[in-house]
Amino acid sequence: MYQGAVPALLPFLMSERHYSYAAVSGIALAATGLSSVVQPVFGMLVDRNHRGWLIPAGFLAAAGGLTAAGLADSYPLTWLCVALAGIGMAAYHPPATNQARAAGGQSQQAMSLFSVGGTIGASLAPALVTLVVGSLGLSGTGLLAIPALVMAGLWAVQGPWMRRRGHTPAVPLVSGGRAATGHRDDWGAFGRLVAVTVGWSIPYVTVTSMLSLHVQRDLHASQAAGAAALTSFTLAGAAGTLLGGWLGDRQGRLFPVRAGYLLAVPALAGVAFAPNFAVAEVATVVYGLAMFLPFAPQVTLAQDYLPNRPGTASGLTLGLAMSVGGLASPLLGWIADAHGLRVVLGTVLAVLLAGLVFAVRLRDRVLTAPPAAEREPVESRVL
Repeated sequence: MYQGAVPALLPFLMSERHYSYAAVSGIALAATGLSSVVQPVFGMLVDRNHRGWLIPAGFLAAAGGLTAAGLADSYPLTWLCVALAGIGMAAYHPPATNQARAAGGQSQQAMSLFSVGGTIGASLAPALVTLVVGSLGLSGTGLLAIPALVMAGLWAVQGPWMRRRGHTPAVPLVSGGRAATGHRDDWGAFGRLVAVTVGWSIPYVTVTSMLSLHVQRDLHASQAAGAAALTSFTLAGAAGTLLGGWLGDRQGRLFPVRAGYLLAVPALAGVAFAPNFAVAEVATVVYGLAMFLPFAPQVTLAQDYLPNRPGTASGLTLGLAMSVGGLASPLLGWIADAHGLRVVLGTVLAVLLAGLVFAVRLRDRVLTAPPAAEREPVESRVL
């Protein structure tokens, strides 16, 4: 939710504080760019020692930074507060993803439920920010911290309650802190998955930021139609996340990965070159569904490619999914100014094709427990 609240807050910062587009872009970069850069660092920290406390600390820092940004009285202070929110988001994801995997085991559907929770939160954030800040102004941002405070209270109660029930999700550790999986990290396979993730991120971020404008300017539809297209894209993405997990459990996790990219290419072509809004809307729904079919399986694949560094794998995969597209946005914006939105969508279609090539080359990796004689002495630590 707090990840989606930052962009929702930007229009209010512009209207109340008269920030320029460049200033607002800098604030957005403070949240997304910094978060993506430091997220792998938190992943490495989690790999050395579980640090489950980073989960509540992360969403509390995100809430605190967002609240403080609304109360700050200068641009540099606002930037620093939003940067704090971005660091909180980065701290949350690696340990939370690891615990979701521990709770769900090999189930792709379990990971898809975890992932779609983030999608729902991001979808609710603009409405919540508009309701609170639109009614009370930026001084009302303190109310946005309430969900984080409630969840922190539940987190404090949940730990002792789960332990009383005998639930101790522990991961074996060797003395140095690294997981004693008995398997080697496959950096070559992980590198191919990183290339796939880059091929996913740039088209996703570009379509998210330019879809509404494309519908209005190129297809001559209304502002309501542009908003409807963006909403349907988000809802289709949530459905695709759940469907990808379900298919992964039944057909193997590479099936939704390959099917997603194979279906996304013609769907994006339909969005880019649609003759009217009706065609574009159908293509948008298919595209949103297809793009999120691989999302959850890609996270578990990353963790199995680097079984000794699951936090690093999660941090890099999720960080790249959010950062690379944002870093490419200025260049794509320049292309849009010079040649139009259809050319931009055609450009990211080529990027998606490259992602498809790498996706087809991915291979599954099913990890089995090593023989008892090959295991190193371990100590169990409760998350």
